[in-house]
This record gives sequence, structure tokens and C-alpha cells, in this order.
Amino acid sequence: MQQGHKTGESNTIQGMEISKALTIPKLFLEQAEKFGKNSIAMREKEFGIWRPITWHDYLENVKHLALGLISIGLKDQDKICMIGTNRPEGLWAEMATMCARGIGVWLFQECLIDEVKYIVDHSDTRFMFCESQEEVDKALSIFDECPKLEKIIWDDPKGMRHYEQDYLISFKDLQRLGRELDQEQPHLFEEIIFKGHGDETALLFYTSGTTALPKGALLSHYNMLTMGKNLMAVDPCLETDDYVSYLPFAWIGEQMMSISCGLQIGFTLNFPESSETSQANIREIGPHVMFAPPRMYEQMTRTVQVKNLDSTWIKRKCYDLAAKIGYHVADLKFKKKPIPFYWKLLQWLAYTVVQKKLKDNLGLSRVRNAYTGGAAMGPDHFRFFHALGVNLKQIYGQTEVAGISVVHRSGDIKFDTVGSAIPETEVKITKDGEIITKSPSVFQGYYKNPEATEKTLIDGWLYSGDRGFIDDDGHLVVFDRSKDVMILKDGRPFAPQYLETRLKFSPYVKDSWVIGDKLDYLTAVICIDYSVVGKWADEKKLTYTSYPELSQKPEVYDLVEEQIRQANKDLPEPARIRKFINLYKELDADDDELTRTRKLRRAFVIKRYQEIVDALYSEADMVHIDTTISYEDGRKCHIKVDLHIRKIMD
Repeated sequence: MQQGHKTGESNTIQGMEISKALTIPKLFLEQAEKFGKNSIAMREKEFGIWRPITWHDYLENVKHLALGLISIGLKDQDKICMIGTNRPEGLWAEMATMCARGIGVWLFQECLIDEVKYIVDHSDTRFMFCESQEEVDKALSIFDECPKLEKIIWDDPKGMRHYEQDYLISFKDLQRLGRELDQEQPHLFEEIIFKGHGDETALLFYTSGTTALPKGALLSHYNMLTMGKNLMAVDPCLETDDYVSYLPFAWIGEQMMSISCGLQIGFTLNFPESSETSQANIREIGPHVMFAPPRMYEQMTRTVQVKNLDSTWIKRKCYDLAAKIGYHVADLKFKKKPIPFYWKLLQWLAYTVVQKKLKDNLGLSRVRNAYTGGAAMGPDHFRFFHALGVNLKQIYGQTEVAGISVVHRSGDIKFDTVGSAIPETEVKITKDGEIITKSPSVFQGYYKNPEATEKTLIDGWLYSGDRGFIDDDGHLVVFDRSKDVMILKDGRPFAPQYLETRLKFSPYVKDSWVIGDKLDYLTAVICIDYSVVGKWADEKKLTYTSYPELSQKPEVYDLVEEQIRQANKDLPEPARIRKFINLYKELDADDDELTRTRKLRRAFVIKRYQEIVDALYSEADMVHIDTTISYEDGRKCHIKVDLHIRKIMD
């Protein structure tokens, strides 16, 4: 094995050691008693008003929910599923589950019935928290097929008037049962919490399943808390900080910030009014720390680019000048070169005239550290935010290591790496180029899957399935998933996601899929951004009625070809895209083409679009598609369309 990189940083977080005896509920109880009625634990925006919730209120709600669960029969290590949006009640349900010595299992709200059934059944869930009628309907539809599911707990009363099944119970009724038990046994809540130990399983997270059925990763209290402590040792947060919780709790990245870090520091969690208003709500709060997958930053970049395209000539010129200054200063920082005073002056001017307003509009005006992870981020997007003056950092990790094992350090950021290991973490590269990790945050194993556990956990090392290397500065460079690495025609390995992320830097490209493993040349399947390209088409007086029609316009092909030519720049000839096709629809997680975190399921899309792949590597200039699209509401739409194939010549 190649020698890895291990940090020698402090083993404490603000004076706190993580012992094997500490659990998330014990820490929660300690923090709630410390902050009490005088500190805001969380806020939720409802009907246009931010509603504060104190630590005392947080504790009371969790206590009554936990005792309510015990009242209806919860036993040690029972599984409880939760599905819904980011809101205080969801976090209360998760914390109450752990306080009652249960194991929390989160589901993505967008999960289809089959996905819900698989996870609820596979996890042996006994009780299920559902936010609203929509989630309750999903639970009802699978109830008879999940023999261990006993109770469905609902929260939002809208539409629930005529639901009379005896296994349904409301959130408030469950809390009422908890209050009654609390009156009978006033010390029971604390007694149950202090029975816990750090090595016990706290949460069961299902992986995104890019190649097969999702696997359930078992994470202990110690796993979660040590990961948060070690991240905070690198980038300390403050009790006075604000964090906006708007990403699904089913994603380990959100748990990392809201639970692993948030609970240890005691900063305030803020919940947006809805997913549609999250960006506006982020701007209102102005968080001090932010964590999001690349797709969120890609959307921010696209928003800025589109607004710039729509602005006046003078505004575009000001933006272009500020961007040039920002990029130059950012590149100097990347190279660790001193910034001359005149460039500092120009940077101040760019910030005052352009960047300050842009950062405010994006909700980034107070951000000290912004993180991205969960998928690859292209260097163009990364440099864009640093040119704006945002301290964006790449992280590397996975569900099986409780979220994170590697992160950039402030002042030591390289846009083509993901940084170096956090404290108590060791990263090595095997002879085959696979990234392996050892740390106290490495998970306990996969639930009911000892074969997968044996393949992933070997002698305490977590085998990631990712290829990469460690550079001369001790930074980890992640190449791609081992199974996704392509071999170009000249024999060199190539990571398709690198080119895909470069393509997505264009505001006109929403998704891309690069093909060409062991083939004569690279090709791409492009999904246009319907709203952005549609607006562009309107300005060009192009008529269209649907996504399939717009995507096949010759003018749109010209537009996309120009974006591909930009992405091809500076790449060696074998790594350039030579043909492309505009897909007749967007790639969709509901069609199994993407995971819920929007990672491409390559093996699946190759099978699904085999006729497109075959056509791209033939002499054909068109491929006929005759298929049916299923919508979320059950409607089906029959589509017949001819997709054009465009060659790109140097």
C-alpha cells in the first residue's frame, strides 16, 4: 500500500472529549439543560414568520414523544422510520427515537412506493412517522406487505379527517401518552437515556444504491459524535452561529451538520417554510456555515449566470470585470502566492460594486465555511465561488464513515483535490488505487448483509470503492468510482464525471452523461435546462410546445455544441467529446436514472438507452425513440421522437 496521510491535530472540540460512554441523547439532555429557556435551539418559518423554539421547548417535545413511543410498546433497538420535509417535528421524532433507545431510519420524501416498501420491510420497522397525508398514503399502501410495521404516526392534520384505521395515531396523541407516562414515572426519561452506551446503534442509513438495492449502514452514537468533533476541530463553529437545514435528513450530510456538529456546538438550526422558498429563506437567515451537494451550488451558479445574461450591458460589463478580478485573486490564493496591494484594491472594488450584492442574494454574505460533498464538483464551479470570495471547501466521505473523512483547510485549498484527513482519521491508497479509510467513525456494518460487510470492512479499514491518489502536499485526489473509470483509446484511465461537471457549468446544460469506455471516441448524452434554454429560444423567436420538441431544434443543437467545445478545451484529443445527442427528457430519480442525491446510475442508463448508445457509435445521424414515460401521479405518456446525432469536428 502507498503510505497515507494522517493529521496530528487536536483530539478535542472546544474542550470536549468523546468517550465511548457518551450517546447522542446524553449530549442532547446536557445541552438542553445548559441552554434552557434563554437560547434558541431552532427556528421554523411558518406563514411568513420565523417561529423560535428554545432548547427547553425542544427537550419537552422530545421527552413526550420518546415516552409516547415507550407507551405504545417501543423496545430497545426497535427501528422507527421517518419520512417528510425538514421541520422541527422531524428532528424531534429522530431524537425521541434515540432517547427511547430505538434506531432511526430516514426515508427521502420523494421515495416511490416500491422504495418505501423495501426500506420499511428490510429494516424491520415497527413504527413510522409520516408528515402529511401524502406520506401517510404511502405508508398505508405498504402496511399489509410489511408484517413488522405496527403503527403509523402522522403530524399534519390536513386531509386526515376521515382516516380511521386503528393503527394510525397522531403526533399530538403520542405526545399526550408521553405526558401521562411522565406524570406516572417522572424520572423514566432520564433513566432510559443513561442506560445508553456510545457503541450502540443510533441510526440506520440506506445508501443511494447506484448499482444495486440500497444497503443499510449501521452507525453508532460514537461514530456520529467523533466525526462531528473531528470536523469541528478543523473548522470550529460558535454557539451564536446559524445553520439552515434544508437538505433531506435521509442524507448523511445533513445529519452531519444538524446532529453530529450542531448538537455538540449548540448553534441554531433554521428550517425553511418550504423547499420552494429555501433559497429565499437562506438569504433571510444568512447562515455562518453551509453544507450542500454540488447540485445546489450548480443551481446557484446557474442562477447567477442566467441573471447576468438577462441584465443590461453595463451590468454585464461590471460583472465580467469583477469576475476577472475575482478569478485572478482566487488563483493566487490557490497557488499560495502573495496578493499585490493593487490587486487587493481591485478586489475590494469588485467586492463593493458586484460581489457583495451577489453573495447577499445567494445567502452567502455571512458564511465562514461552505462545504460541498456527496458527489463530484467540477473545478469551474469551485473556482466560481472562490472568485466570489466564498470560502468553499470540498469534503470527501460516505455514509459508512458517518459523513466525512477528508476536508480542505482554510488557506490550503486546491480545486482538484478534496483536502486532507480530519483528526483521528487515516487515509491510504491500495495497490489497485482504491481509497481506504480508518477512523473511529467507520460504521458497524451493513444491516442483514454480512457478505457486503466483509467486502467493505477489512481489518478495520473501510474500502470505499473509489479510485484516487495522495499528492505531494498530502491532499487526496478522488478520481471516480472504480467501476466508473473509463479507459480511453490510448489506454489512459479517464473519469467521466470530470467532463460531465465541466459540461454542467453551462447554464444551458442541466445533466450530462459521458460514454466511451474502451471505445474509439467519447460521446455524450445531454439534458438541456428547459427553463433556461426555453427563455433563450423565446428571445430567438423559436417556436416549440414541449421539452422533446425544443431539445431537437437545430439551433439548440448549435447552442449545446458550443458548450461542448468549451468543455473540450485544454483536454487531450482522446478525452474530447466527438458526438452528442440531446435527450428527449431530463434524467429523473423516479425513473431510476439518478439516485436520490442525483448521482448517475451508469449501469442502469446504459441498459435503458442502449439503442442511443449503439447509434452514437454507428454511422447513423438519427435514432428513433418509441417509449412511454411514467409521471409521479401515475399518468403515462407515449412518446415518439427522432433524436438527432451531432458530430463535433475540430
